[in-house]
Amino acid sequence: MNWEQLLSLKRFGDTNKRIRKEQDENRVGFEVDYDRIIFSSEFRSLQDKTQVIPLSNTDFVHTRLTHSLEVSVVGRSLGRSVGHKLLEKHPHLKNIHGYHPNDFGAIVAAAALAHDIGNPPFGHSGEKAIGEFFINGEGKIYKDQLTPAQYQDLCDFEGNANGFKILTESHPGRPGGIRLSYATLGAFTKYPKESLPKKPTNHIADKKYGVFQSEKENFEDVAHELGLIKRSENNMSYSRHPLTFLVEAADDICYTIIDFEDGINLGLIQEEYALEYLSKIIRKNIIPEHYYALETQKDRIGYLRALAIGTLINEAVDIFMANEEAILNGEFDCALLDKSAYDAQIKDVIKISIDKVYQSTEVIDKEIVGYGVINTLLNTYTTAVNNSFNQTASNYDKLILNGLPDTLKTETDDLYTRLLSVCHYVSLLSDSKAMLDYKKIKGLGF
Repeated sequence: MNWEQLLSLKRFGDTNKRIRKEQDENRVGFEVDYDRIIFSSEFRSLQDKTQVIPLSNTDFVHTRLTHSLEVSVVGRSLGRSVGHKLLEKHPHLKNIHGYHPNDFGAIVAAAALAHDIGNPPFGHSGEKAIGEFFINGEGKIYKDQLTPAQYQDLCDFEGNANGFKILTESHPGRPGGIRLSYATLGAFTKYPKESLPKKPTNHIADKKYGVFQSEKENFEDVAHELGLIKRSENNMSYSRHPLTFLVEAADDICYTIIDFEDGINLGLIQEEYALEYLSKIIRKNIIPEHYYALETQKDRIGYLRALAIGTLINEAVDIFMANEEAILNGEFDCALLDKSAYDAQIKDVIKISIDKVYQSTEVIDKEIVGYGVINTLLNTYTTAVNNSFNQTASNYDKLILNGLPDTLKTETDDLYTRLLSVCHYVSLLSDSKAMLDYKKIKGLGF
């Protein structure tokens, strides 16, 4: 792969090539990407979607929105730092093509901002709940009516693939979805493959999938424009866009450190754990007298968090640059932080978060509620949509359909499209809206 192609400013529907040197420096296309995501309704709904603690009543626990903003900030720092080093190493990118370090930062920031835009309500348990509906629930009846890949899309409903759908799916009057630059779409796609085969290798790009069957053509167009390396002749599978590794690193840094911080602020993890484990990461930078001078736990943990994030950003940049050639050749097969000198410490922090936060009674109890809510919504909506298509809709089905948006694809004769459309609609609901719709269906009032 080469950076000239990878930094493409092309958008869906373009007929003329966009040249970096011809861009308005006050509003470069990559920065427009960020703005378009911020102003999208899909991004706004993240303010009421679970990050770790579902339906939290506290005011300091992170939602998907605050998490996404923080990942974007870290991603921007990673991108800019890498951009400076790449332009020193490949001066023609600046001298001939006109790229700046901030371009790399803007691409990574926009992709990181959108990285959770496709996640359903109730956190990762929401993805699992959608899949369970088709694996073991009422949705299992559709298996023999779908292709294996279509059925796998639903059984392993994936927020990453759903995010690509949000960013690229055309609507009446809105061709190409949000119409982001192809560079940003490439950096966004952590798993540039379809749902089958599952995990064909141990390569990081095969860990999950990132494109539904419905968006394969869109992604093929993006991959061709960017010059991504094709990894399979039998299935849609490509190498990652190099900047995807920075988006992933930003996410890894934030959820490792900040979920840990949330656990401490919630009283699920003792403050002593933070000093013990984070100090191993920041031992070269911590100034003990500064830490002990802070009077509140919140300030002390914030101090440790800031140093830890800064340390991991610098290391991720160094790892990326040390492996740039392998990354461009599609040969780098793990996350950047897997090569970190602090890998053991990072795993220790994550293990504590799993034990004390992710598996806490509060989280598990609310995930159980989420399963019930999503199962009820999917069963009700898929039944109504399919009965309507088959002209067997009951009065109740018709009432349900009247409450659904016109964008829901209920009339298409393609079953996969109808089912995926329902899943997509449910995925866009906030936690609170999903609960409200569930109560309405159950006759529990408004």
